[in-house]
Parts: sequence; C-alpha cells; structure tokens
Amino acid sequence: MKIGTDGVLLGAWTRVGHNPNAILDIGAGTGVVALMLAQRSNAEVIDALEIDADAYEQCVENFEMSPWGNRLYCYHAGLDEFVEEIEDQYELIVCNPPFYSETVTSGSVQRDRARQNEFLPFDELLTGVAKLLAENGVFTTIIPFKEKDDFVEMASGLGLFLNECLQVKGNATSAIKRTLLNFSRQEKVCKTVELIIESDRHQYTTDYVNLTKEFYLKM
Repeated sequence: MKIGTDGVLLGAWTRVGHNPNAILDIGAGTGVVALMLAQRSNAEVIDALEIDADAYEQCVENFEMSPWGNRLYCYHAGLDEFVEEIEDQYELIVCNPPFYSETVTSGSVQRDRARQNEFLPFDELLTGVAKLLAENGVFTTIIPFKEKDDFVEMASGLGLFLNECLQVKGNATSAIKRTLLNFSRQEKVCKTVELIIESDRHQYTTDYVNLTKEFYLKM
C-alpha cells in the first residue's frame, strides 16, 4: 500500500494533547499513521490492526525498523475478532478507513480491499470504536466529504459526538473532497476549519506545509 495524503493528514492532524497512554490504529496498512503518532506522543502502547497479510508483514517490518519499535505492535486481525478478544480500552483511536462504497476494480484485490468500505463498513467501524474507546478518549478518522452527515449521525447514535472537523480541498477552486473528524463521548460545539493542500500544481500551501512538514524529508 502506498503512503497517501489521507494517511499523512490523519497522522499529523490527530490531537494528542490529552496525552493518551494507549493508541489504536484500525486498518493500519503499512503503519504510517501509527508511526506518526509514535513520533508525536509518549504513548506507552500503540497497537495496530491490519487484516491484509502482505500489508501486515510490511507494517511489522516498519515498526521493528523504527526508533519506537518497543511501543508499537501490529495484530493480524479484523476489527470484529479484535473487539471480541480484547477487553482493554484506548484513549486514542484512529482510522483511515476504506472509503468507496461503490464497487471498484483496480485489478488488485489488495488495493480494492483497502478502498472499499464493504470490507469495513462504517457501522462496524463505529460500533467497534464505541466499545474500545475509553471514557475520556478521542477517535479521529478521515472520510469522503459526501459521507460525512451519515457518518456523524451514525456515530452520535453510539454516543460518539463530533467535536472538530477539518474540510480538505485540493486547491482553492476545487470542491471539498475529504473531511477529517474528531469524536469524543462529550457533546461540544463542533469547530470546523478548511484546509487547502495546493496553491498551484505541486506547490503546497503554507497551512499544509505547517501541518505536515515534520514528516516529510523534503517540504
């Protein structure tokens, strides 16, 4: 799985100011979001879930090669079986979920699995998060903007309330494509901010640079 802008945005934007001791990354892929959170936090436990065998193996290798390998652990499992077996809760849960509800056929089963939410439906994701999230915990995710209202409504029905939202546009004239969402168990007035990624082709905006520069070798 290639490292994409969605994962970089999620890993950089997710707040760690509440000093989570235990973090869970659902659908970790090659582990980039978990690695970013290891870089940004002092969490003693950073667990990851990945169901695809090849991605899981790459994730484990990346964890072991990182400076934070003693805090990172990847489970080769789906969310449903993980929820059944684990009684622990997490102060921070993150997920860069599969996001195409329509059928996609890229020619690669792995790519399709990573991009189709039939493999991890939003209701299954949110039900799992509701069980695994600590009382003072935070859940962050990135989804297509068109899915936002249904996702937020589904979450509130499970006691997860939207506290913060980042609307992402490719450039100043494009439509909002992605939205990053921050949920907790406390109802608050939602703070909404807009982020534009590029001012021109391959020219990143100051806001995007400031958000992500700690994670790029050249920015």
